[in-house]
Amino acid sequence: MFRPRVIPVLLLKNRGLVKTIKFENPTYVGDPMNAVRIFNDLEADELVFLDISASPDNRTIPFDFVKDIGDEAFMPFAVGGGIKTVEEIREIIRCGAEKVVINSAAIDTPDLVREAAETFGSQAVVVSLDVKETSEGQYEIHTYGGTKATGLDAVSVATQMEFLGAGEIMINSIDRDGTKEGYDIDLIRTVAEAVKIPVIALGGAGSWEDLPRAIRDGKASAVAAGTMFVFTGRKRAVLINYPDREEMEDFFRSIHQIGDT
Repeated sequence: MFRPRVIPVLLLKNRGLVKTIKFENPTYVGDPMNAVRIFNDLEADELVFLDISASPDNRTIPFDFVKDIGDEAFMPFAVGGGIKTVEEIREIIRCGAEKVVINSAAIDTPDLVREAAETFGSQAVVVSLDVKETSEGQYEIHTYGGTKATGLDAVSVATQMEFLGAGEIMINSIDRDGTKEGYDIDLIRTVAEAVKIPVIALGGAGSWEDLPRAIRDGKASAVAAGTMFVFTGRKRAVLINYPDREEMEDFFRSIHQIGDT
């Protein structure tokens, strides 16, 4: 039975693990390396680390930090944050990352995506698109930690990134980030139906039922989340968690059983 990947996304600021709501008010939640060890024990499929202050601070995610993750993590991982050059990507992969996540630079200098795919293979290149719905109901790309509206449409950018060689698109709803209100299914489906490469759903997951819905109704190839993997309960107590294998099979057995809601 096909089981899509379930990917914890860990946000970093000043080398600490943080969580945001709608890309604002980052709250410190712990030591990222401790989180890696816990996800090792929980046998997570894959991890994504995003340094949310790197692009606004005009720097790249620290290479020594990436190496520390590579030394500790038992599972594949991807990292993003301020990546602007092929040389930076080469160093990040040398430090142990299987993939890089390109965000703002994919919009500022799209040729970086092409060069990265040609140099390291499409499988190593994830383009992350941060999207906010406009008052007219359009899905607009934002960059630099969600602070810069680009006027660009999510679908047109996603298809461009596919053409340039991206191996995956991670589509992140700014409006749903940290809210636990569920994924923006319309956004995910709109992008997934426009491209042939895998689409990773991110932003808004609040319950296990949200995960198969993103696959079935949103046509995503994989699901990612932050809040639901680091918080628990209404008071948002910090607790790193991840479903065990039996729970995982139950979740995705329901992909074909969930009706439209």
